[in-house]
Amino acid sequence: MALTLTPARRRTAAAVLTAALLVPLAACSSDDTKEDTGGSTPSGSASTAPQANLTVLAAASLTNVFKTAGAAYEKSHPGTKVTFSFAGSQELVAQVSQGSPADVLVTADTKSMDKVKADTSTPAIIAKNRLVIATGKGNPFKVDDLKDLADTKLKVVLAAPEVPAGKYSKQILDAQKITVKPVSQEPNVRAVLSKVELGEADAGLVYKTDAESAKDKVEAVAIPDDQNAIAKYPAATLKDSKNAEAAAAFVAWLSSPEGQKILQDAGFQKP
Repeated sequence: MALTLTPARRRTAAAVLTAALLVPLAACSSDDTKEDTGGSTPSGSASTAPQANLTVLAAASLTNVFKTAGAAYEKSHPGTKVTFSFAGSQELVAQVSQGSPADVLVTADTKSMDKVKADTSTPAIIAKNRLVIATGKGNPFKVDDLKDLADTKLKVVLAAPEVPAGKYSKQILDAQKITVKPVSQEPNVRAVLSKVELGEADAGLVYKTDAESAKDKVEAVAIPDDQNAIAKYPAATLKDSKNAEAAAAFVAWLSSPEGQKILQDAGFQKP
């Protein structure tokens, strides 16, 4: 005999069935949440920060400090990964002009950034730097000042003229009317530093921060302020970035107290 359910009983049965179906769904939801977040929710505002895989084109002299900065940024912005491509500023500008996919550009001079101003947001200066004379550890050739670099017995290496470090080097040498005949002109300042580190050059002009990063292998000879040049580092987002919001957040972070502390701890000057 067929069982007839009253309206009240039908409502009760439906409620029981719905509850039974929701139990496993709730369990799945709970398990999924634990899998995605490791069982906990990130604290602070990081959960609302834009997340992306960012590609940052950066001047070679930023190699060491940006690796530190990138790790710090990823830690405070879960879900965001920062990948750097380091090269001479002139190479980075060429990459941008050729449409290389990236999100942020940071150069070692404003002139390089100006060449791609149609492709970037308004840049912000995030740091400054100065040149020093890098020599072998202990300064075996007793290099004391810029004039010593004119000694033809010294193997001097400079950055190429189209590189910011090369432009700054030419600027300060010309101002002092010093003629230097380098044994090589390198594509970026890190290559100059490497030549001195390896003993392939007796001296070279590099940024203060480069010499600081290799202080166990090279000696830094200071150049007086009135004979020196100030390098400025502008940072900007690229207009073709597919991660515009996250890129802007990273550029802004470089000027934040946390970003500035990392830069200044590495020897960079305040912007």
